[in-house]
Amino acid sequence: MEEKNRIDALAEMADPKNIPKDLIVIAVWMLLAVLSIYVPFINETFIRVIFTVPVILFIPGYVLIAALFPEKTSIDGIERFALSVGLSIAVVPLIGLVLNYTPFGIRLNPIVISLVLFTLIMMIITLYRRARLSDEEKFAVPFEMVKPALKEELFPKGQGKFDKALSIILIAAVIVAAVTTVFVIAFPKDGEKFTEFYILGEDKMADDYPEKFPVNSQQFVWIGIGNHEYRDVTYTVETLLLNAEWDSATNSSVIHASMPLDRFEVSVLDNTTYLEKYYFSVPYTGYNRLEFLLYNETVPSASASAEEKIESSYRDLHLWIKVN
Repeated sequence: MEEKNRIDALAEMADPKNIPKDLIVIAVWMLLAVLSIYVPFINETFIRVIFTVPVILFIPGYVLIAALFPEKTSIDGIERFALSVGLSIAVVPLIGLVLNYTPFGIRLNPIVISLVLFTLIMMIITLYRRARLSDEEKFAVPFEMVKPALKEELFPKGQGKFDKALSIILIAAVIVAAVTTVFVIAFPKDGEKFTEFYILGEDKMADDYPEKFPVNSQQFVWIGIGNHEYRDVTYTVETLLLNAEWDSATNSSVIHASMPLDRFEVSVLDNTTYLEKYYFSVPYTGYNRLEFLLYNETVPSASASAEEKIESSYRDLHLWIKVN
């Protein structure tokens, strides 16, 4: 008997006519959200916000609740809605936490794929569990009853003018709150503008730097540039060899000799990070400091002194080295 019920449920799932309307709406909404993220021009408008906010704040929790409670009598509509919002707020960060410990990381594509897969899996479970119930038992969103129910709830017959005015104010407040939320998300206020500039050792950690090596031997470090300037920036990176010593009296470095080593440009998109392996070699002894300079749009001439270049750099880093 159990086997027959399982086969009947699978047969009902395979019939497109039996797909619940709420799951159809969810599937269409997810498709539109993915398109709003990846279709050029549209992904730069507020349309992207309109479709993606429910994917983060409502849909994951809704499909999870639908899978857990396929019966009509399990929980009522208000509880289902509230739990959908609450669980979405819990599920999405958990997915991000799991991604953080994978090679994919917390990036746009892995997050979109994870949310889509989670939603599809929960929808399949929901389809199966509802298919095992009778029409009277299974939960279904009464779309045709939503408008009359809202009208009856907000504007019941015999309602006084004062109560009607309060209902109108409530509807207006909800609309204003929704529009304000969409506007704030679509046009966020720019935060602090800055650029990260760092160098890492062999294992992409802040240690194990090449500090002692022979003349003309090939060495490398990882150079990282994080663009948080709220715009795309073409940076210029310059490396200098210095013979310098620290003057404790003036609390500054005194440069006795310098030699340009390399200069190159790096284009970094807004809110992205450039991380590449940088190879270098020191052709002469007598230099004890390797300087890394980062310029934005203001780049000094190649003939400028080392002091002028350091002064005009946007960010600067250095390694103390010993060349044998």
